[in-house]
Amino acid sequence: MLTILGFVMIATFLVLIMTKKMSPIAALVLIPALFCVFVGKGAHLGDYVLEGVGNLAPTAAMLMFAIVYFGVMIDVGLFDPIVRGILRFCKADPVRIVVGTAVLAAIVSLDGDGSTTFMITVSAMYPLYKRLKMSLVVMTGVAATANGVMNTLPWGGPTARAATALKVDAADIFVPMIPALAMGLVAVFLLSYALGLRERKRLGTLSLDEVLQEETVTADETVLVGAGGGTGSRTPLTKKTTGGGGAGGADADDAGEDAAEDGFQGLDPHRATLRPRLYWFNAGLTVLLLTAMIMEWLPIPVLFLLGAALALTINFPHMPDQKARIAAHAENVLNVAGMVFAAAVFTGVLTGTGMVDSMATWLVDAIPEGMGPQMGLVTGLLSLPLTYFMSNDGFYFGVLPVLAEAGQAHGVSALEIARASIAGQALHMSSPLVPAVYVLVGMAKVEFGDHTRFTVKWAVLTSLVVLGSGILFGII
Repeated sequence: MLTILGFVMIATFLVLIMTKKMSPIAALVLIPALFCVFVGKGAHLGDYVLEGVGNLAPTAAMLMFAIVYFGVMIDVGLFDPIVRGILRFCKADPVRIVVGTAVLAAIVSLDGDGSTTFMITVSAMYPLYKRLKMSLVVMTGVAATANGVMNTLPWGGPTARAATALKVDAADIFVPMIPALAMGLVAVFLLSYALGLRERKRLGTLSLDEVLQEETVTADETVLVGAGGGTGSRTPLTKKTTGGGGAGGADADDAGEDAAEDGFQGLDPHRATLRPRLYWFNAGLTVLLLTAMIMEWLPIPVLFLLGAALALTINFPHMPDQKARIAAHAENVLNVAGMVFAAAVFTGVLTGTGMVDSMATWLVDAIPEGMGPQMGLVTGLLSLPLTYFMSNDGFYFGVLPVLAEAGQAHGVSALEIARASIAGQALHMSSPLVPAVYVLVGMAKVEFGDHTRFTVKWAVLTSLVVLGSGILFGII
């Protein structure tokens, strides 16, 4: 009964947010509360929620102060050279822009923290997508999938959890998987190229000079500068197109409303918050912060709390300026923190009522006896839905040891099981139970349901490429 209710609860949540019948925050709170009553444990709802909130409070604190920190870094101009460099590389070509998004997300993911990756990637790419009316779900989908593949780094979390749960060395899991993970990244880059081609077909291409020239056009103008000036066959980007662009459609129209709403604010060389004299201090502080995260000198929430306080104090020593910067980023902070605490209700009920354990046991028991020698493949396939509907902790510490024990009974080593278990991370990073994804969709101003509907199929495909490559190369 718990198994059925668990799957129905998850399905109800996904349907409601994907059809936009409820907001993610409302669905994350009300759906599990209702099912907690159905299970007959309504009297314990408060305990489950408080336990979930307690578990996610450090994550919420980390996200809150990380948003403030990177928001200040954006305000003071730390990422302006990156944005300008990407702009010049992309040359306002949708193909280059989408591929650049994947490359940037993959590189920044080396720090091992999804929230940081998404904040930097969206900060750099959002103005470009917005200005060219590109589909923002393409940006979030590509960034999340690229980060999911890179999330398998030993310091990223899943690999370390698998190593701990099965008592093996993390390097023995990760290093042999590098070829398979590289194929996963190749798949992401090919996907981004294909999506970029689709966006180019839908929108057309402008030169860099034309994009920069457009910055002089007032917001109420409806055509691009020189749109009729005979510059070849390019398509005016303000033109509403129909057909093609499957990933775009309504999503792209929604994402591109108000072409000049934001402009290239991140590139404005005259904004009052710039601190050019403190550029190298801010760059050094950011490098130090990321190094401290990777080296685990202090807990990540503490690092971002200290970093945000120091960044505000040094860059904006006057109290009114500090208050203005905090107020400027308050909307993002509230949206993300609210989503995390709402997710705590969902995970608290799912775990506290025993639905997670029941669903995991049912899935493991459903494995046919004849599949025993193929437990590596089975583990890899199960990692897709299980890491999507469960937290990494729940999967790696609750389910993986059971799968490993079943595999060892059929001669499949724990290392093979561990390697297979990280194949589903490309999909995991778009799970509604991953706090970082709310940073991504929040900063990109994309509905979580739109992101889910667009991204899941591509993330599943990428995960299958990693798993298939691992089997093909004899790693799994």
